[in-house]
Amino acid sequence: MRTAYSVESVRAAERELMARLPDGALMQRAAAGLATACAELLGRVYGARVVLLVGSGDNGGDALYAGARLARRGAGVAAVLLSPERAHGGGLAALRAAGGRVSADADRDLARADLVVDGIVGIGGRGGLRPEAARLARAARESATVVAVDLPSGVDADSGEVHGDAVRADATVTFGAYKPGLLIDPAREAAGALRLVDIGLAPPAVADVEALQHADVAELLPRPTAESDKYRRGVVGVVAGSARYPGAAVLAVAGALRGGAGAVRYVGPAADAVLARFPETLVHAGPPGKAGRVQAWVIGPGLGDDADPLDEVLAADVPVLVDADGLRFLTPERVRARTAGTLLTPHAGEAAALLGRGRDDVEAARLHSVRELAGRYAATVLLKGSTTLVADAAGPVRVNPTGTGWLATAGSGDVLSGVTGALLAAGLPARDAGSVGAYLHGLAARRAAGPTGAPIRASEVAGHLAAAWRDVQD
Repeated sequence: MRTAYSVESVRAAERELMARLPDGALMQRAAAGLATACAELLGRVYGARVVLLVGSGDNGGDALYAGARLARRGAGVAAVLLSPERAHGGGLAALRAAGGRVSADADRDLARADLVVDGIVGIGGRGGLRPEAARLARAARESATVVAVDLPSGVDADSGEVHGDAVRADATVTFGAYKPGLLIDPAREAAGALRLVDIGLAPPAVADVEALQHADVAELLPRPTAESDKYRRGVVGVVAGSARYPGAAVLAVAGALRGGAGAVRYVGPAADAVLARFPETLVHAGPPGKAGRVQAWVIGPGLGDDADPLDEVLAADVPVLVDADGLRFLTPERVRARTAGTLLTPHAGEAAALLGRGRDDVEAARLHSVRELAGRYAATVLLKGSTTLVADAAGPVRVNPTGTGWLATAGSGDVLSGVTGALLAAGLPARDAGSVGAYLHGLAARRAAGPTGAPIRASEVAGHLAAAWRDVQD
């Protein structure tokens, strides 16, 4: 599992480690890892042209010491000092001793650079870059490969928010532990490829943010035994679709069937369309309370403008996933009154409506928004988007690392609701069901899009869920 920790937690761990190490040893460890990563990106160090963008903090010191190591291997290294009077003295001396220099013409050096190292602002930075730093960052991006030290300058390490101009890196070398902002958009996109350098840090036992990997998902996947029947595997009820949107019902049922459900009970007006595609579905005209036994409900995809459909489903003493049109009828009071688990799966626009703010505000502050929603509704919230987040009232926020931009297609959310509902019915807690569902959904989309990427349909995502499941187990 990839775990990320707040700036406060990382700083505390650094202080504890530095108290046991010789002065400057921690910075040397970071610089050594940074220099190694830069050398690998360059391929050939001797004769390469490297420019360091150096701010006044420890990140600038890391960049200078790493530049000294590269200079000793034959690279031509120039340091652009954004605050010359506050540059790290030891690092600057080491660079000069190794044959590096302070740039007298930043624009000329950047135009000739093979690699630019961003050491402008560290993890304690707040707000965007100042105008001159922003100009240099743009020039670097246009001419060379950019490597960020610890995180791209101008992004918020704790939240992933970007307030103003920021460096856009091709790669980020981070030290000791991941920071939440490196895993969450919009900062994640600015970070490029991530590399974690071990400097001996001992972070706290509980992370602020975590991202599951194959092995974690494999441990959570439900597996039938010889004694299993459809009820032990989980029966999921699906209330979805309408005369206008019958396809939403078909896609939600597809996700549920391919997400491991022992059986799917469909309730709604799209029964003919569902049965034509999936004859194994159990259909009922409704209401949901008369449809038969289920271990979880999914409600909302494609319901349209019909009257409030939530009462019977929310009254059930089983987990409920509310998506799409079902979210329009939610209030915190209706959700808080439930005793069983509730999982809400909004996209940014739906989350904005639930929070009473603009969509852009939600997308700019995804981590804050998902936490606020989980607290306000006393529910688990899966916030869909470029980085899908899963949060509940306690524990780290989960960041989904799978997916592709091609997943932004009509009906993909209906498939996600179905597979996640099946996992709820199998007995996974809402936080795990949301995390595993999003992970499998993203893997299936990658398989559908192929290795080079191509347009996909939501039904193709559903069709690749079984293969994604096998990928995780293998």
